[in-house]
Amino acid sequence: METSTTDRIPGTVWFRTTAAGMASYLDAAAIISTGTALALYVGPLGISDAQFGQYSAILTFMIAVGALIGGRLGDLYGRRRVFLATMALYTVGAIVMAAATGPLALYVGVILLGFAVGADLPVSLSMIAEEAPPGKRGKLVSFSHILWLLGIIVSQALGVVVGEWGQAGGRIMFLHLVILAVLTMIVRAGMPESHRWTALHTAAPGSGRTAGADGADGGADEATDSVDLGTLKKLLTGPFLAPTLAVALFYALVNVGANTGGQFSAFMYTEIAGSTVRVSSAVSLITFGISFGATFLLMKIVDGPHRMRWFAAMAVIHVAAYVMPALLGVEVWTLVAMGVLGSIGGAVAGEPMFKIWAQELIPTLYRSTAQGAMIAVTRVVAAVVALWTPMLLRASPNLLFWFVAACIASAALVGLLWIRRFPRVADEEDEARDAADLAAAQSTAPLSTETPSAETPSAETSPTP
Repeated sequence: METSTTDRIPGTVWFRTTAAGMASYLDAAAIISTGTALALYVGPLGISDAQFGQYSAILTFMIAVGALIGGRLGDLYGRRRVFLATMALYTVGAIVMAAATGPLALYVGVILLGFAVGADLPVSLSMIAEEAPPGKRGKLVSFSHILWLLGIIVSQALGVVVGEWGQAGGRIMFLHLVILAVLTMIVRAGMPESHRWTALHTAAPGSGRTAGADGADGGADEATDSVDLGTLKKLLTGPFLAPTLAVALFYALVNVGANTGGQFSAFMYTEIAGSTVRVSSAVSLITFGISFGATFLLMKIVDGPHRMRWFAAMAVIHVAAYVMPALLGVEVWTLVAMGVLGSIGGAVAGEPMFKIWAQELIPTLYRSTAQGAMIAVTRVVAAVVALWTPMLLRASPNLLFWFVAACIASAALVGLLWIRRFPRVADEEDEARDAADLAAAQSTAPLSTETPSAETPSAETSPTP
C-alpha cells in the first residue's frame, strides 16, 4: 500500500535531502540576486545594457560548464567530495561579486559563481534520489523545488528591503549568498557518501571490491577507470541515449521561461514596464509564493498514477502565462499575471519534472554524468537567449514572449509524447536491490542450534520423499 505522508519519511532523510537540495536554493538565489544586484550596480559601476546581458549569459554558460564537469566528477569520485568543493568555490564567487568595484571584477565573480552552481546541481540531486526510501523518490526530489522557490522568495524579499539602497543593496544581496553557502558547506561536511553510489561503484567490474564495501569514499579511485570507460559509451550509444536526449530537450525548452523571468524580472519591471526594483521584488515575492502550494500538490501526485494528466493540464496554464504579455503588452499587470500563471503551471509542468525524470530514467552509475549533460545543454541555450534578451525586450518585447510561449509548448509535447514512453530505471534498481537484500538475508540467516532427533531428521539429512 502506497504511503505518501511526510511523517513516514525518516527525519535523517529529510535532513540530508535539505542539505543536498540547498543546491537548488543557491542556484535560484544566485540567478535572482545577480539580476537584482546588477540592476542596482548599473549606475554606480557603469554597467551598460550589453554588459548586463553578458553577465547573465556568462552566469548561465558557466552553470552549463560546471554541470558537465561536476556531473562527471560526481559519478567518478562520489557525490560528497564534489558538493563540498563546489560550496567552497561558490563562497569565493559570491565574495568577489559582493566586493566588486567595477565591471571586470563582476566578470570574474559570475564565472566562479556559475561554475560552482552548475557543478553542484547534478551530484546533489543524485544524492537526494539515491538516499530516498522506496516510493518516495519523486516526493523528495520535488522537495528540492521547494528549496529552489525558497531561494527565489528570500532573494526577492531581500530585494524589497534593499531595493532603494543602490550598490550597497547589491552587495548585501551577494553577502546573503556567502552566508548560506558557508552554512551549507558546514552541514554537508557531516554527511556520508551516497550509499547507493558507494555500493554500485565499488562493485563495478575491475574495482576489486564488492558491493557494500565500507567507507564513504572507499574504493572510488579503484573503480574509476572501469566506470569511466563505460559511462560515456553507454550514454552515447546505449539504451540511455534516448531518455537523456529527451529530458535534456524538455529542460532546455521549458527553462527558457524560468530563466528569462528569473534573470530579467527586475529589468522588465524597471526598464520596460516603467516600475521599480522594489515593485518587481514585491510582486515576484507574492507570485513565487503561490508556487509553494503548487509544488506541494506536485509532491502529493508525483509518485501516483495520474502524474501525466496533471502535467498536461498544468502545461496549458504554463503556456498561457507567457501568452498574456505577448498578446496584451508588457505592463505591470500582465507581468503579474505571467508570474501567477507561470508559478502554478511551472511547478508541475516545468523544472521539477526535469529533476524527477533525470533521476528515474537514468541508472545510478550514469545519473550524475547524464544529468550534468542535460543541465549543460539547458544552460547553454539559456545563455544564448539571455545574451539577446535585454536588447530584444527593448526592441520587441511581444516577440520575446511569443518565443518563450512556443518553447514551453514544445517542451510539453516532448514530455507527453516522448518522455512518458521510457521505463523508470530507478524503480527497477530499487526492485533489484530489494531482491538482493532479501537473498543476502536468507543466505546469512543463522542455522537452528537444536540437535535433530532421530524422530525428526534435519532438513540437510532427511531423505527426499
